[in-house]
Amino acid sequence: MEITEHLFLNLSILFILFLLGFIIFEKYKKWVMSKRMMTIFLIIMLWFCIQFSYHPVPFARYDLRIIPLVIGGVYLGVGPILVIVLILLRSLYGLDTGFYLAILLFVPFGIAVWRLYPWFWTQAPSKRILISVCLGAVLGMCTALGIGFSHSYILDAFLAYLILPALGIGMTSYCIEFILRNVEMQQQLLKTEKLKAVEQMGAAISHEIRNPLTAASGFVHLLCDDQLPRHKRKEYLAIVKEELSSAERVIKDYLTFAKPSIEQFEELNVKQEMRQIINIVQPLANQNSVEITTDFSVIGFIKGDRQKFHQCFVNVLKNAIEAMPNGGRLSVETEFMQNFVTITIADTGIGMTKEQLERLGEPFYSTKGKNGTGLGMMVVHSITRAMHGTISVESELGIGTTFQFKFPSFTTLETKNRR
Repeated sequence: MEITEHLFLNLSILFILFLLGFIIFEKYKKWVMSKRMMTIFLIIMLWFCIQFSYHPVPFARYDLRIIPLVIGGVYLGVGPILVIVLILLRSLYGLDTGFYLAILLFVPFGIAVWRLYPWFWTQAPSKRILISVCLGAVLGMCTALGIGFSHSYILDAFLAYLILPALGIGMTSYCIEFILRNVEMQQQLLKTEKLKAVEQMGAAISHEIRNPLTAASGFVHLLCDDQLPRHKRKEYLAIVKEELSSAERVIKDYLTFAKPSIEQFEELNVKQEMRQIINIVQPLANQNSVEITTDFSVIGFIKGDRQKFHQCFVNVLKNAIEAMPNGGRLSVETEFMQNFVTITIADTGIGMTKEQLERLGEPFYSTKGKNGTGLGMMVVHSITRAMHGTISVESELGIGTTFQFKFPSFTTLETKNRR
């Protein structure tokens, strides 16, 4: 039973190595799961089998080379390559009887599995496992017969080569099919999520654009009346213009979210830019009885796109003001540090629950219900990421919400000279 014992130990080590290979594949999918890398892995397995084979006599080596040969032949279609490598490796240990028997057995096998490979992948997973096991059993039987004709280990050889290679191939095939099924399920899930996102996106954009376009269409229809007074015509045209501008803003927000990259960076004085942004939202603050207080750091420069920077913080400040329908206080502060410029915006509005806070910035989610699209906060997150910044948000119902933005600071010799 010496052959069986040694091959069983060989099988245990081989299977451990296969499992390690699968673990590495899971961790580094991009470069391990290529056909070339898998072929190299199987060649290493072949070398391992021959190097650590059982050879009670110099001209015979008993090992489990059948396992990597079958797996590589049927699952990768590289049977001829593996057979050539096997013959070259075996020649390093002597051109003896075992070497010539290997050529006689494995060359036809390599050609056969190469022809079998396309058909193999048309079969169901369970049939692929069965085919692999059967090939291993047939190859093992032929190996045992070759050993039996040359040596006196016929019973031990048949027991070892009829059971262990088929067992090893069966376990390995099952693991491969299991991984393939998981990968397929992940791809299907990802595809489903993408389709769902596209459907949600289409529905949201369609809804938000349809409303102003419907209104504009109605007023255009009224403008067709030749008897319409001049002052009414001007009023309707202004409404049509406003509705079209509303539809354009929705498209602009969507495009900013979909493609947030900034093509041209420029130096921004945070204090000056924030003052301009506050001037833009000041009428809305006055309308909602919101007091805006500021505390700006004297210095603080960052790199970014001025228009997108304004778009980002106009969205944040407008949301903060609208969160205080009965009035309140809005605080805007900046702080300069050696590596970062921090912008803190705090309101005394209605606040958000923990669930709302977790979903903030999620596509098409809005705390305003039917009055919001969720595009505004998506744009804020997209622009911040594009400018290499981060956002942290704290909120409490009835107390208010605090946004903290942190951007990498930008200082140059010219900037220092100006100071």
